[in-house]
Amino acid sequence: MLTALNRRLGVGLLHHSHTLPDHIALTIGRREYTYQEVAHTARQWASLLVEAAGPRPRRVGVLASRNQAAYVGVAAALFAGAAFVPLNHELPLRRTRTMLERSGLDALIVDEASLPQLPQLLRGLPRRPAVLLPDSPRAGVPHLGDGDGDGDGGGHGPVLDAADLAAAAPLDQLPEAGPEDLAYVLFTSGSTGEPKQVPITHANVRSFLDANQDRYRLTPDDRLTQIGDQTFDLSVFDLFMAWENGARVCAMDPLELPAPFPYLERNGITVWFSVPSVAAALRDRGALTPGSMPTLRWSLFCGEALPRATAEAWQAAAPGSTVENLYGPTELTIACTVYRWDPQTSPALCVHDNAPIGLPYPGLHTLILDEDLAPVADGATGELCVAGPQTTPGYWQAPGPTAERFLTREGKTYFRTGDLVRMHHGQLICIGRNDQQVKVDGYRIELGEIEAALRRCGATEAVCLMWPDPATITAVMRGAADPAAVAEASADSLPPYMVPKSVHAIETMPLNANGKVDRTALRRWLDDGAARR
Repeated sequence: MLTALNRRLGVGLLHHSHTLPDHIALTIGRREYTYQEVAHTARQWASLLVEAAGPRPRRVGVLASRNQAAYVGVAAALFAGAAFVPLNHELPLRRTRTMLERSGLDALIVDEASLPQLPQLLRGLPRRPAVLLPDSPRAGVPHLGDGDGDGDGGGHGPVLDAADLAAAAPLDQLPEAGPEDLAYVLFTSGSTGEPKQVPITHANVRSFLDANQDRYRLTPDDRLTQIGDQTFDLSVFDLFMAWENGARVCAMDPLELPAPFPYLERNGITVWFSVPSVAAALRDRGALTPGSMPTLRWSLFCGEALPRATAEAWQAAAPGSTVENLYGPTELTIACTVYRWDPQTSPALCVHDNAPIGLPYPGLHTLILDEDLAPVADGATGELCVAGPQTTPGYWQAPGPTAERFLTREGKTYFRTGDLVRMHHGQLICIGRNDQQVKVDGYRIELGEIEAALRRCGATEAVCLMWPDPATITAVMRGAADPAAVAEASADSLPPYMVPKSVHAIETMPLNANGKVDRTALRRWLDDGAARR
């Protein structure tokens, strides 16, 4: 049967339910779930997905977070032959509704915490998906309304509750999924204000997982953190690098993040994976004391730039681990380049005080192109474009954005990342977004260079924006007693046209759901402050 499954995402979970049935696959709080338990429950839910949404559901939404419904729901969608679409009830309701409409879901798995949103999310849909409620009895389901009736397909799917799921017979024969079938669909922000759907195929994610297993050699003895929300693709690494290799994934409560060390020790965590901001916050509080994370053997960071000081402090706190900086947009399946930190040689390779992003994964091809889409000279800065087996087929049902962000060269389809890079001593260095390279008084400026200078002059964290107009550089700093003095000191290393014209102190940088600095929220904060003055 495993051969027939074409090495689809999730096959490892099924395999290890037979070879390691009593091994722990998932820890949520103090509750442990064995491989046999997770796979059995997922197959029960998959049987109802097939029964309620057809022999081969296409897309299954998972509106759940950090609980059994979230993780088993993902496995159930895959076992039913569908792609999973993670959703989050903490996101604005309007955004979640847009995601639900545009995904064309056949079914929706909903946890108890998300249940109150369900009527508003489903109201008026021309075709309502089947709804599975693993945590809730049908008596507790709010009235869902009748919708508008008969759009495409018309009608409504059934609502199945916890009792239905518990009584279901496990799906015996899993539908086959080919390499080009979708494994999951994630949403990223779009320039139009509408989220873009990024479909990732089984072949995309299989290439990524294989490359990482060749590099990290995980075993059933490994234990991985699950820190990010499932709408962030770093979560796919945690879940499936664990389940494909018989390891355990441990879902951390966000309340544990400010002081994660007891959790890491209690659970014997060996693989940490997060955005650098999480580590930077621990460093700022002085929490990264030398030797404080002795169980780690891999410390992996992705999603934003890894500052040199953060890498150094983390390496000292986890001296037995190898620190790596991964880079990649969602469209290239989680990460497409990687750099291994070396305490002796890496600091000298940092540019703008950030670690290199390294070299591409095996099988990937890169181009560095200028504004005219011509290759840059050796060592020059340009936009990174990547082709290969991890590249998404294109945005879902969006030919316009697909044409803008993809190009074909010599028979290969490249994704234009929008990130500016250059080769530096044999490693790729990420300079910043091409929309963060601006012109002031005719000079081309990289805002990341200014941010690095401000950090060197005393700011714990610094973000530069063009505000309140496109010709004015404004800096927002955290951890600086006198932000104006920091900006003044930066003039020793920056030309006058790069020194911020205004500076603002902030106690806590706003972060988005993925833990990255939310620049849009910073602009609103600046606008609100200006309005009050």
